[in-house]
Amino acid sequence: MAADIRIVPCLSDNFGYLVHDSATGATASIDAPEAAPLIAALEKEGWKLTDILVTHHHGDHVGGIAELKQKYQCRVVAPHDANAKIADVDLRVEEGDVVKVGGLSARVFETPGHTLDHISYVFDEDRALFAADTLFSIGCGRVFEGTYPMMWESLLKLRELPDDYKLYCGHEYTASNVKFALTIEPDNAALQARAKQVEQQRAAGQPTIPVTLGEEKQANVFLRADVPSVAAAVGLPGESAADVFGEIRERKNNS
Repeated sequence: MAADIRIVPCLSDNFGYLVHDSATGATASIDAPEAAPLIAALEKEGWKLTDILVTHHHGDHVGGIAELKQKYQCRVVAPHDANAKIADVDLRVEEGDVVKVGGLSARVFETPGHTLDHISYVFDEDRALFAADTLFSIGCGRVFEGTYPMMWESLLKLRELPDDYKLYCGHEYTASNVKFALTIEPDNAALQARAKQVEQQRAAGQPTIPVTLGEEKQANVFLRADVPSVAAAVGLPGESAADVFGEIRERKNNS
């Protein structure tokens, strides 16, 4: 039985997600940016929250946990780093662990870089990747706590997933990411096509998520730091992919 997935806009540009197993009635929230929109979405669907799967400790991903926990008595699953400031944690997980949400299963990938504790959740049967602030559509998260090589390795780990997996990320940043990516790869046909699609989606008030990883591999410059033409475009021909990635990320930081 496939999961029912709902996208829940939260705060100014965050995405919350509800993942529901109709066979058992279990429902997980991937992160909890704020409680009210998630509660409204749950009530609209007639679902009860059983789990919150946390990706990292930033406030815009954990701000709704306390209220949701109090209301639903749900289980809070979080990264294994106990030093991270995440309240009300019931279960800590690390690389290779599998989290069950009713009959659904999510593999835990450690994806540090944006933060040291960042993890992503992969629902293989549903071909769904919840990457939060590690991988965005046509972008990636800022590297606040890790290093550029660390973040590049995390992106490579996600890039190895099959092309038909769908990316669900933490923010609606795609339009600005496209604008930046075109400064690096203006002649990338896949990126040009994505730019047109995103313009249409935003004009219609639609989210730009989900998107397949296959599309991202062709159009997301942050996943393409090991492509020789990309290295050349940023003036680093022959340099390591991690260095090329770092240059691209620095340019995005300053854009």
